[in-house]
Amino acid sequence: MFAVLIMKNTNLILADLCTEISELKKNPLAVIDNSKGKPVAILNRNQPVFYAVPASTWEDLLEEIEDMTLMLEREGETEIEVDFNAI
Repeated sequence: MFAVLIMKNTNLILADLCTEISELKKNPLAVIDNSKGKPVAILNRNQPVFYAVPASTWEDLLEEIEDMTLMLEREGETEIEVDFNAI
């Protein structure tokens, strides 16, 4: 026989790391340093309330989004081959 546990108000945590907001309040830089560049889910009463992301990771993410946007904008454009040896 199996028991089924149904939890109300469960949230998906979209990060490998998480910490309570009280830990973030104690030492925010330690939380970010310990993340090793990864996002950290900040929990309040075991529910995610926001994500903390190191500045370098945020910059990389924005650059990747910009690259993807440019790719989508250029999709369907005619390609022009350039021979740099001929210049």
